Amino acid sequence: MFDNMHQILRNLYIEMMPLCATMMGIARGIAGLGALFYVAYRVWQSLARAEPVDVYPLLRPFALGLCIMFFPTIVIGTINTILSPIVRGTHQLLESQILDMRQFQQQKDQLEEDIMSHNITFAFHEPNEEFDRELGEMRIDATQLHVLMGLESFVRSLSLRNRIRKIFRNLLELVFNAAALVIDTIRTFFLIVLTILGPLAFAFSVWDGFQSTLTQWLSRYISIYLWLPVCDLFSAILARIQIITLQKDILRLQSSTGAFDSSDAVYIAFYLIGIVGYFTIPTVANWIISAGGLGGYTRNINAAAAKTGAAAGAATGNIAGRLVK
Repeated sequence: MFDNMHQILRNLYIEMMPLCATMMGIARGIAGLGALFYVAYRVWQSLARAEPVDVYPLLRPFALGLCIMFFPTIVIGTINTILSPIVRGTHQLLESQILDMRQFQQQKDQLEEDIMSHNITFAFHEPNEEFDRELGEMRIDATQLHVLMGLESFVRSLSLRNRIRKIFRNLLELVFNAAALVIDTIRTFFLIVLTILGPLAFAFSVWDGFQSTLTQWLSRYISIYLWLPVCDLFSAILARIQIITLQKDILRLQSSTGAFDSSDAVYIAFYLIGIVGYFTIPTVANWIISAGGLGGYTRNINAAAAKTGAAAGAATGNIAGRLVK
């Protein structure tokens, strides 16, 4: 379900890109008027000082005008083409880690099924004669006793504590995936807004005093675009941690009966770390390409994530402590 939502967001960005054509017409008018004042001011300044007119600086508004006229191709197409290999590389790294994680998860599930089947069907093992004689004096058949013990182990696995633990773990997994979806949704929204209103940013940068608008737009677009590669790297790290945890669980299941112990609480901590960590992605992306206008937003995101993590950690510690006991 969550993979489909991420794909829908990517398709939404592609479908919304043509809407910038509406702003291109407005931007051409603003840029044309700005270019007129830009060129006239510098030409009159050179004539007043009896200096030769320097043509090279006068080409700036015309270059920006070409970018506005062919904005989807020259600007957005060029930036996305340059950054797309980074996205593909990090996504391939994530897919390789997820593939390994699924293989170990299947191996663990198979071991748990084998242990459960063994606990239920071990009544067919060859009985001990002395033990059968003692059971005969107690008027209890050995096969019946073994079946009862197997059923006891099965009922223990379906106890209320185990059910609560599984429900809580599934809830954290849902919140974990929802956090990744929230980051992807905000990223898509920001990219759509920057793409549609991008021609206006280029148009205003023609005017004197607004030249920094162009660099700010570029830095913010690239920084937000890099949220996805950073998110994939973070997910790959989390997947690797889960692979290591699964390997330890498989060794534990192979050397014991597979009963639950405190090591299963690692999964709860794993999901909590992931939930809080996803909201630090804007800050990490801002370290790569500094976008000053996003500072307040990232601070608010990190503050909210810290409060959420503290509250969730306190609740989880209380519940996990009771479950382990």
